Amino acid sequence: QVQLVESGGGLVQPGESLRLSCTVSGIPFRLYGMAWYRQAPGKQRELVAHIRSGGGTTTYADSVKGRFTISRDNTKNTMYLQMNSLKPEDTAVYYCNGNPPRSEYWGQGTQVTVSS
Repeated sequence: QVQLVESGGGLVQPGESLRLSCTVSGIPFRLYGMAWYRQAPGKQRELVAHIRSGGGTTTYADSVKGRFTISRDNTKNTMYLQMNSLKPEDTAVYYCNGNPPRSEYWGQGTQVTVSS
């Protein structure tokens, strides 16, 4: 059974940081390119950051470039998203999945709220 479990979200003030984690089971994680996505209220889900299977290549949405860092530890089947200098517009539910995403892999996500 494939499971992707996101964690690490919370309520923070603008300018603060959070680190999200995505723990994966049921697939050979090290072989998969992975990505973080987010969905804000009333908006479509969007790709935030992508990392290739070996971890050597990453890409980011323009809105988070320079503030967010995606990484992975293939020995722990875990992917991370370090989010710095958070803004209110980063408020969303954050999900992990492959890239392209597979419908059966969507988890519950983790809520990130940036508010003063």
